[in-house]
Amino acid sequence: MIDFRSDTVTKPTAGMKAAMMDAELGDDVFSDDPTTNALQDWAAAQLGFEAALFASSGTQTNLLAMMSHCQRGDEVILGQDWHTYRWEGGGAAVLGSIQPQPLAVQADGSLLLEDIAAAIKPDDPHFARTRLVVVENTIAGKVLSPEYMTSVAKLARQHQLACHIDGARLMNAATRLAAERERDVWQMARQLCQGYDSLSLCLSKGLGAPVGSLLLGSKEVIGRARRLRKMLGGGMRQTGLLAAAGHYALQHQVLRLADDHTHCQQLAGGIQQLAERYACWQGKLRLQPVQTNILFCDMAPPLAAALLPYLKQQGVLLSGSNYSHGGTEWHRLRWVCHLDIQAADIARTLALLENFSRQYASHE
Repeated sequence: MIDFRSDTVTKPTAGMKAAMMDAELGDDVFSDDPTTNALQDWAAAQLGFEAALFASSGTQTNLLAMMSHCQRGDEVILGQDWHTYRWEGGGAAVLGSIQPQPLAVQADGSLLLEDIAAAIKPDDPHFARTRLVVVENTIAGKVLSPEYMTSVAKLARQHQLACHIDGARLMNAATRLAAERERDVWQMARQLCQGYDSLSLCLSKGLGAPVGSLLLGSKEVIGRARRLRKMLGGGMRQTGLLAAAGHYALQHQVLRLADDHTHCQQLAGGIQQLAERYACWQGKLRLQPVQTNILFCDMAPPLAAALLPYLKQQGVLLSGSNYSHGGTEWHRLRWVCHLDIQAADIARTLALLENFSRQYASHE
């Protein structure tokens, strides 16, 4: 099976399993699980925050952040396509009574600074109180630069607002930027976080842990988040079994993210070559630029309806959905590379796509 659906489908490596089995355990609700404490302290030091908190998921750490920064009736500014707005069940509104103010996301994945500034409400009883700005990095595989991140944090400070990073794939962003600028990956990650009040970092996506995310911030923010985590049913007791996997991932599986980026570029390049060689793809395929480990390609729905069952039958899994743009119907396929996809899997997938192209062309 070659599973491109998400980087959440990875399985723990042998080294990670060994670390989990050897983990020293305690009760994390009493803050005395030594393995969890070690993960939290190490990650906070590496990323330039005072403290950290281990939680079950990125959805929970984002919710904890928003509820820690905001009170009932407060407002958070975020992107229309941000995970915190679209894909987390409306938790901030439902559980935190926090009003979301979504803004249009630009083609490069950013929010316009002038849009953020215009969305900040005046101190008037007619309006919800704007308290927080959220930035997502990466967003749909796109990387936001350190300069942009700094500009958002500066804008938030000017208006006395807190700012939070949904950094589920922050280490993918840091890996891409570090390669471009010939910098250390962890140094780049710290730079991306400078000026921000909190960060949500997912351990179970490209980093390969089976479960868990970290919320990082000041001691005050993490103190509030710890109380909220308990309220939300997030006290998981002997969390060291899971925290050990996250700690292993951060220490051993960050630098290998570059391999995922390379594989995704190879996949995109191979598909582009097929599109140029086979007439059946012409006018029916549009590839989005690849920056990290995620490739989006838009395909004519009849072509996608033939391709997806063929790939599934051959053991290749994808996710995708239909959408309309400019009066034209498209099916957007999402290919995500991760530690369980190797160069041989990319080669096999491209060979299957070529075989499909020949078959499809012969039936047109």
